[in-house]
Amino acid sequence: MAAKNTQRNNNEITLLAVSKTKPSEDIIAAYEHGQREFGESYVQEAVDKIAQLHAYSDIIWHFIGPIQSNKSALVASNFDWVQSVDRLKIAKRLDSQRPEVMPPLNVLIQVNISAEEAKSGCHPDEIAELAQFIEQCTHLTLRGLMAIPAKTAVTQVQVQYFEQLQTCFDKLKTQYPHIDTLSMGMSNDVEAAISAGSTMVRIGTDIFGTRT
Repeated sequence: MAAKNTQRNNNEITLLAVSKTKPSEDIIAAYEHGQREFGESYVQEAVDKIAQLHAYSDIIWHFIGPIQSNKSALVASNFDWVQSVDRLKIAKRLDSQRPEVMPPLNVLIQVNISAEEAKSGCHPDEIAELAQFIEQCTHLTLRGLMAIPAKTAVTQVQVQYFEQLQTCFDKLKTQYPHIDTLSMGMSNDVEAAISAGSTMVRIGTDIFGTRT
């Protein structure tokens, strides 16, 4: 519906079902309705689910939470995507810890687009340096940008944040034409994100219900 309201094609937008804190049974239920891409934020919880659901080999697992150095090896060896790379140290660890037998890890640079002190993400001015490093990594593939802007119910402000990230993405794409993913928008701001050009929305509550 959000795509239709903004006159965009559904095929341009990937739905990432954010399944953090939800049991494997909920993921299976979504899978049986055709969902294939799932996002997790807590490393050990996610690794346990991935092991439980190993028979569902076409699930694509995204890590979308902050990455602690002592958990980076688990992230590197279990996920298909990491959307929360925001500093060189983590990019280096993921590259060195990605198993040789696995394909390169798809990476999004997380940007702190609303400049919140307590929020993860690099400053927009740091994107270029981080992207340059990731492009040189053997076991990482740069796919685009991700952001979690400050919460607000004011649609105009939501759109403003997302358009700022879109500008960053367009600038990065001039140097790396292969990047294709702009991950922005959640249950409370999905329409604003899609109107601003999001290619991937991260939806939890509207799929699985409120977290306890």
